[in-house]
Formats: sequence, C-alpha cells, structure tokens
Amino acid sequence: MIGFLVFGLVVGALARLIKPGKQNLSILATLALGVVGSLIGGFVAKFFGTGGYFELNILGAIVAIIAAVLLIGVAEGLSSGRRSVR
Repeated sequence: MIGFLVFGLVVGALARLIKPGKQNLSILATLALGVVGSLIGGFVAKFFGTGGYFELNILGAIVAIIAAVLLIGVAEGLSSGRRSVR
C-alpha cells in the first residue's frame, strides 16, 4: 500500500511537470490526483489483461500519468471557477 501511495505521488508529480502552466495544488492534492490516476491506470491495465490494479506495468503507468494530467486540468478548472465567482 505504501508503494502504491509513493507511485501515486510520482504520477502526480510527473503529471504536474507535463501539464503546462502553474498549478495551484497542494502536495496532498497532487498525491490524491496521482493515486486516482494510478487507480484508473490499474483499471485499464486490468481491462486489457496486462496487469492488475496494484501491479506496476507500462500500460498502467502511461494511462495513470495521462489520467492524472486530465484530472489536474479538471481540478484547475474547478478551482478557477470558484475564484472567478468571488
């Protein structure tokens, strides 16, 4: 489980590096988005029969990073929407 959290943090950090612009996300938000991205990557890998949810493989890692980049974009959109209302 600790390895999964560490991988989620790495995925979140890589996603933040890939996503252009400045993201106003805390380290906990980065960890959470990375873990969710890792779960999505594990689900896709399990669906295609190349691994499991908690198993590290290349397809799951790539999908996890892509999912985390998309999740960061969604989180930015939600947080910027809250700021513009004020």
